Formats: sequence, C-alpha cells, structure tokens
Amino acid sequence: MLNLWNLLFLSFVHFSSFGVTLGGVSGSPFTPKSSFIRYWNKEVHREIPNTHFLLSKVSPLTAVDSASFSKLAAHNNLASRLPSFCSSAKLFCFPDLSPSLEKHSKDVNFALYLDRNFTNYGSDRLAGLDSFKNYSENDNVVVDSFRRYSRDSAGHKDQFSNYASASNVVDQSFNTYGGAATGGAGNFNNYNHEVNVPNLRFTSYSDDSNGHGQTFTHYTEETNAGQQSFSNYGKNGNGVPNDFTSYGKDSNVMGSDFSGYGKTANGAKDTFTSYAFDSNNPVNGFKSYGDGGNAAVDSFSSYRDQSNVGDSSFQSYAKSSNGAKVDFDNYGQSFNEGTEKFTGYGQGADGQSIGFKIYGRNTTFKDYTKKGVTFSRYSNESSTASGKVVVSKWVEPGKFFREKMLKRGMVIPMPDIKDKMPARSFLPRTILSKIPFSSSEIDQLKRIFHAGDNSTLGTIMLDALKECERPPSPGETKRCVGSAEDMVDFATSVLGRNVEVRTTQNVNGSKKNIMIGSVGKINGGKVTKSVSCPQSLYPYLLYYCHSVPKVRVYEADILDPNSMEKINHGVAICHLDTSSWSSGHGAFLALGSGPGRIEVCHWIFENDMTWTIADS
Repeated sequence: MLNLWNLLFLSFVHFSSFGVTLGGVSGSPFTPKSSFIRYWNKEVHREIPNTHFLLSKVSPLTAVDSASFSKLAAHNNLASRLPSFCSSAKLFCFPDLSPSLEKHSKDVNFALYLDRNFTNYGSDRLAGLDSFKNYSENDNVVVDSFRRYSRDSAGHKDQFSNYASASNVVDQSFNTYGGAATGGAGNFNNYNHEVNVPNLRFTSYSDDSNGHGQTFTHYTEETNAGQQSFSNYGKNGNGVPNDFTSYGKDSNVMGSDFSGYGKTANGAKDTFTSYAFDSNNPVNGFKSYGDGGNAAVDSFSSYRDQSNVGDSSFQSYAKSSNGAKVDFDNYGQSFNEGTEKFTGYGQGADGQSIGFKIYGRNTTFKDYTKKGVTFSRYSNESSTASGKVVVSKWVEPGKFFREKMLKRGMVIPMPDIKDKMPARSFLPRTILSKIPFSSSEIDQLKRIFHAGDNSTLGTIMLDALKECERPPSPGETKRCVGSAEDMVDFATSVLGRNVEVRTTQNVNGSKKNIMIGSVGKINGGKVTKSVSCPQSLYPYLLYYCHSVPKVRVYEADILDPNSMEKINHGVAICHLDTSSWSSGHGAFLALGSGPGRIEVCHWIFENDMTWTIADS
C-alpha cells in the first residue's frame, strides 16, 4: 500500500529509464528548478516549455545544497560558507583577499594577474620599477588591494598600464601607497578603460612623501557609473607633482571626491587637464583640498569642458594656505547648465592668487570669502542648437525610436542591448525568505556577503535597496523580486494568470544598423498594460519589476540589412503616455519633442523581460 509521501510524489513526476523527469527537465523533483516548474504550471494558465529562457535564471542548486544553505540561512550562518554558497548558487560575490607580505628585491612585471592583496609590498625599495600591464583585464569582478605599497622607498617607480581594462565591476584600494617615499613616480596610464562600475579609493596615498609624483593619464575613460575617492592624498608631502590628464574622459555619471588632498603639503603642484572632458553628468567634490598648504600651484584647464551638466563642489579649498596659486582656465564649458558650489574657498589664506579664465555657465558663487578674484571671460549663454547635438551623443543611437519605425523594410540603428551585469541566478524562496532585504539591515547583509565598510559591494547593495524602497511614481505598482516565484506572483497580480513573458532572443545587431523584418503585434496591437522587469545589480539575480500602463508591445524579426538574413527576434515596447516623464529625459533629447507629445519605443535588452496578457 502506498503511503502519503509516495502518493504526493507520483502526483507530479513520472519515471523514465533515465531517471525522474518533470516537465521535460531531468533530475530530482526537489531542486529549485523542478519546484519552479510546478509553481508556474499551478499559477499560470499554460505550461512552461522546458527550453524557456526564464528557467535558465532559476537557481542551479541541487536539492541537497538547497536544503543545506536554507538551514544555514535560517540560523543566520550563511557567511560561514559564503564562497561555497556563491559558487554553487551562481551569485555575484567578491573574493576574500588574504594579506600578502611577500617582498621582491628585483623589478617585477605583473601581467595577466588577478585578485591580489599587496600588503607591505616594495617597502624600503631602492630605485627599480614595478610594472602592472594587462593586469586583471576583461574580467567580471576585479578586487585588488594595495596597502603600504612602496613605503619608505627611494627612487622607486610604479607603472599601471592597461590595468583592469574592459572589466565589469572593479574594486581597487590604494591605502598608504608610497608613504614617506622619496623621489620615484607612479604612472596610471589607460587605467580602468571601458570599465562598467569602477570604485577606486586612494587613502593617504604618498603621505609624507618627498618629490614622489603621480601621473593619471587616460584614467577611467569611457567608464560607466563609478566612484573615485582621494582622501589625504599627498598629505604632508613636499614638492609632490600630480598630473590628471584626460581623467574621466567620455565617462557616464562618474563621481570623484577629493578630501584633504595635499593637506599641509609644501610646494604641491596639481594639474587637472581635460578632466571630465566630454562626459555625462560628472560629479566632483573638493573638500579641504590643499588645507594648510604652502606655495601650492593648482591648475584646472579644460575642466568639465564639453560635458553634459555635472556638479562640482569646492568646500574650504586652499583654506588657511600660504601663497597658493589656483588657476581655472576654460572651466565648466558644459552644454547644459551644471552646478558649482564654492563655500569657504580660500578662507583664511594668505597671499593667494585665484583666476578664472573663460569660466562656464555657473551663477552660484556665494560665501566666496577671498577678494581679488578675476574673471577674464565669464560665459553664461543659454544652450544652443549645436549644444543640443553634442548632448544627444549621450543618448545612444537607436536607444529610443518612434512607433512608425517598426515597419518591415525600415533600416534603423540598434543600441548596445548586451547585458552588462555579472552573470547571476535567482535564489530559491526557501533561502531568499531567510535573508534580510532592507537598507536598515545593511550591516547584517554586509556581514553575510563579506562586504567591508566603504566597499564597492556594500555600496552596490545599498543603492539597490534604496531604489527598491523608493515610493512608486503616481500610477506605478512596483516590486523588487529575487526569486522566479516572486516574479510570477507580481506579474499575475497585475495582469492576471493568463500571461506570457518575453525578451529579445539574442544580442545580434547590437551597435549596428538593422533592418526590420516581419512585425507582430502583441494582443492584436491593442493599448494594454505590461509588467517590465529590468535587472538591478545585487549579489543574487534581482529584478525591478513595475507595471507600465498604456503601452503597445511588438515582436519583430531583425535582419542583417546587407544579407537580408534573420539574425535576431526582438521585443519592443512603446510607451503611449509620456506626460509624466521629465523634459530632460534622454528620449526627448534623441527624438525631439517633450513630455506627453509623442510616444516612445525601446527594445527589451538582453536578460531583461516584459510580461503581457497572453494572446488567446
């Protein structure tokens, strides 16, 4: 006689000569994937094909591992098994770096190297050169720590060339690097080029050094959404030249903080040339820069020139300094007005020279304590038509388009639809429900995922949590989901149980001109609502799902315009009501017009998805 467990077991599985199969998926019925298939078939009024792309997002954990990690999560002990958990569950985690106390008496060329903690490296070195070339390139997550590097060295040079270029998420910390060094130099050339999310920290770099200069050339060019901080950089230094050339050029939303930079230094010379040039919304903060310094020379040339908006804050810059010379030449010539704040600038300084030559469109000089400031030419023109053209370069061609362009035979540009996020998987609900998900519990989350204070991972998690906790916009319904079951629940709560989920088939055609082939109208082309789910960066796969009213959704074959062969099958969504969008939205920069006056369409990018009511 069959017991109850056997009856339940046989109700959803059948046996084959190759083992247990469920919905075409072979293996144990207790894996997260098998569990999700049963959940889908119960909640959605159609079976999910075993090749469906959504199944590839479900946790790859085995039944045994799923149960084991669920137990650890229930006892708040996942941190003890984090490396194994991250590997088995296919998560985005940072490596744990142990200190490296090794010393080298000869020059070292670090090439094709990855994830290293350099502690006390190169201390007391005499002359020589250490070279970091093609280091950590083309990788997903790069974590390197330089602590007490080249301390008390004399005439020692460090060269960082092609360091971590074309990587995804880069976390690098330079702490007391070159402290008390005499002579020598550090050169950062083509550093972090084309990185997606760079987070770089320079703390007490060249502290108490003498004539040990640094050059930043082609530093963080063409990067996206990163942050750099320079704290007590060159503090108490003597005759330390620092040159920032082509720093942050062509970057998107890059932030840099200079705090206590060159503090109480003597004869410091800092040059900012083509800094944040031709970039989008650069944010730079200078706080107590050169505080108490003597005979410093700071030059800002082509600073934030030809950029789109941006924000710069100079607080207590050159405070209590002696004989400082600060020259702003061609500063802030942005196309759309950014913001500048000068507070306590040069306060208590003696013998200071400040000149602004061809200064951009700022009108916010308040509490400016130093007299004798000269403006050779101050520009406060409104945006011009030519400026609009340059600004629109920050809206990638093809990112937004009109509904009338979705017609067979039309040739249009396609943006880069490639998924830039690290590869991750959902978590099973049995584990997800036991892990905190709140900005108020960020300390606990940082402990679980081994994220230190002021770390990149900690910042990434907090940013995602705050976005998830943001109140919905008027008429919006939203939810962040970290399991496939949660996504199904949200989509069906908005659209009902007769739903389909779609995404663009592949990335073919990205960044090229494409031809539109046959076009299909979802729900017969009726005005409907959908649930869109773009990704958020987080240790496990996290989607920001929200309801989108008044849309039309299309599927279209994408053809190579030369061979006329089909290369992709795209999903596009057209927003018919844009009245609540900002007038500065990229769609209006690219297409013209303004909120509520036109519809705006875009493709669903790789691994993003949109849910609609299923066609009957």
